[in-house]
Amino acid sequence: MPRIFSLATLIVVWAVAAALAQSRLLPDPLTVGRATLAEIRSGELPFQMACTLGRVIGSFAIAMLLGTIAGYAMGRSKATDRFADSWLIVLINMPALVVIIFAYIWIGLNETAAILAVAINKLPNVVVVVREGARALDPEIDEMAKAFQFTAFKRLRHVVIPQLAPYLAASSRSGLSIVWKIVLVVELIGRPNGVGFVLGSAFSLFDMARILSYAICFILLMLVIESFLVQPLERRANRWRRRPA
Repeated sequence: MPRIFSLATLIVVWAVAAALAQSRLLPDPLTVGRATLAEIRSGELPFQMACTLGRVIGSFAIAMLLGTIAGYAMGRSKATDRFADSWLIVLINMPALVVIIFAYIWIGLNETAAILAVAINKLPNVVVVVREGARALDPEIDEMAKAFQFTAFKRLRHVVIPQLAPYLAASSRSGLSIVWKIVLVVELIGRPNGVGFVLGSAFSLFDMARILSYAICFILLMLVIESFLVQPLERRANRWRRRPA
């Protein structure tokens, strides 16, 4: 209820501001709603959203997989950490736009370059968080696993992953917001479809109703993913830490 009330208040403020401005640069909610319905009926909005969502999922999955492996290796091995730390610092401080331009120049204006550019921008965030999780692994639990002669797979499943789960969940939650924002930039610069491409086209025409309709729909989609997928997974990942009263 508080979230619904907050969103309703925002819409009312928006409607009042649009009524006072009386400008095509700030369309009212009804105008944006009509534009959104028109885009949905034409099939354009679902298609463009699907293109963007596919890139978000692909780049997010690559970044999480590679970042988890690298972060765990750096957290468990001081030699690996010392060797790769400089690389990590470079990636953290590299502007996202520079990575995108490099990817498009070196690989070409294609899907591979777009997804890799986003994944590389997300990668250092995952590495940093997972590295801290790997450093925080309980050595006593590790010794117990050795005493019971756990296989590598069994140790990974029952010892490592449960302790890393909260860190992976935190990285996923923070990283998802980073990924979809960078995907829009990637599409704006070098893809012929997707929400970012549409926003660029609408910007050139000063079509604020279309810009707001696509922006709001994609934000709502991310809120749904956050509320019904990411947050429940994060709560599940942290459940094992709870202690009985």
